[in-house]
Amino acid sequence: MNKGELTKAVAEAADMSQAEAGRAVDAVFDSISGAVKKRDQVAIAGFGTFSAKTRAAREGRNPATGETIQIAEKTSAAFKPASALKDI
Repeated sequence: MNKGELTKAVAEAADMSQAEAGRAVDAVFDSISGAVKKRDQVAIAGFGTFSAKTRAAREGRNPATGETIQIAEKTSAAFKPASALKDI
C-alpha cells in the first residue's frame, strides 16, 4: 500500500473526501516526523513506537580500495512494532 492508497482507504473508512483524508494523513506523518526529529518517541498503542536511534562512529573499509575509513556517528529513525501488530 502506498500513500495514495492509504489516503483512499482512510477516506472510505472515515466517510470523508480524499482531499480531507490526504490532509489528515499528511498531518499524522508530519507530527511523527517532527517528534522523531526532536528525538521524542511516538508510541501508538497496538501499532508500535517510532523513535530516533544513534549509531556510534566506527571504522570501516572502502570496498574499492580496501583502505580504512572513519564512519561518522549517525542518527536515524527507527520503528518497533507492537506485539499486536507482530501477531498479525
